[in-house]
Amino acid sequence: MKKLVLVLLLSVLMGPAVIKAQTQKFITVKGKQVIGPDNKPFLMRGTNLGNWLVPEGYMFKFKSVNSPKLINQALSEIMGPEDVKAFWKKYQDTYITAADIHFLKASGMNSIRIPFNYRLFTAESYMGENNPNRGFELLDRVIGWCKKESLYVILDMHAAPGGQTGDNIDDGYGYPFLFKSKASQQLTIDIWHRIAAHYANSTTVMGYDLLNEPIATYFKADEFNQYLEPLYQKITKSIRLVDKNHIVILGGAQWDSNFKPFGPPFDSKLIYQFHKYWTEPIQNVIQDYVDFSNKYNVPIYCGETGENKDGWVKTFKDLLEKNNIGWHYWPYKKLDNTAGIITFDVPAGYDKVIDYTEKNRSTFEDIRKAAPENREELVKALYGFLNNCKFENCKPNKGYMEALGFKVP
Repeated sequence: MKKLVLVLLLSVLMGPAVIKAQTQKFITVKGKQVIGPDNKPFLMRGTNLGNWLVPEGYMFKFKSVNSPKLINQALSEIMGPEDVKAFWKKYQDTYITAADIHFLKASGMNSIRIPFNYRLFTAESYMGENNPNRGFELLDRVIGWCKKESLYVILDMHAAPGGQTGDNIDDGYGYPFLFKSKASQQLTIDIWHRIAAHYANSTTVMGYDLLNEPIATYFKADEFNQYLEPLYQKITKSIRLVDKNHIVILGGAQWDSNFKPFGPPFDSKLIYQFHKYWTEPIQNVIQDYVDFSNKYNVPIYCGETGENKDGWVKTFKDLLEKNNIGWHYWPYKKLDNTAGIITFDVPAGYDKVIDYTEKNRSTFEDIRKAAPENREELVKALYGFLNNCKFENCKPNKGYMEALGFKVP
């Protein structure tokens, strides 16, 4: 009895500390609201770390060489296989650093979305390595920086096994094989299960964006859309075996634009995501998503938008917030660009790298004919890209940031 009294007395005296330890809260959802750790509505405001773990050709100023595998092929032809491994290692260590994350928080952002390629969690060769734990090593590092800055993170599978989009952004084979391949679907489920188990207790991670921009408009919606929500359900079911706390984010079909494949919510912690580029910044453009939110009493979110003039950026941001829609504008960092958060200069000699990628290299004979006379000159330009993209060498786009309501720290 004395022991019981002592335990009760200690629990009363230590109550606030115990409660605080137990309620290091996850961001969650309630009705149409995203709810922050303070139990108040949390409106996402931030950016995407595009081009870091999923390199995109247009962000290197390449044209036809537009996916990670095609970029890697071109760089391997220039540098050779061993040197390209060293390049990608330095690239991953340089493009996003603790200084970048500190800048994002200091500017006024509360969250970011991090695109990643599924290959970072497999033994498939990707960006110079085949380590199935490399995804965790890279994400743990940046999530640690975000935790220190109190910046929340959405993890975005931008490139899924088999390809979920059928275009360069999924780093696949030009067709959304994911929806026709049981093996690719199972690998997707298994990777998300591993990710959820790894981050189950991380309150810095807001949630899991299961598939980026599934099913491009080049493919028949009536053939593929029927498979989208059932796959989301399978992935979510596997996630919930190890993680009941994190939000699951579902992107619409046809570049995250079409919510018609969705029925009533199948989980209590869902956010439905749309992307919008180069449309008029008017209510009619987002009304279908607002109607969906009202119909099912669920939160909606704009995971990508931007790459436009400052006036449009502000008008669309204001429209989203008027409708209680959080957002992550694309992109954070981009070479020689004013339509993003920060930019960096084109290095000397880089035009020769671009020229090489635009040459016909469809056969080995073509590759030999296209070979640069001075490889070292192109390698130097590529390392110039790495030097220029360092945070200390980047320049904020003041007008763009102010259009989003951010300040230049």
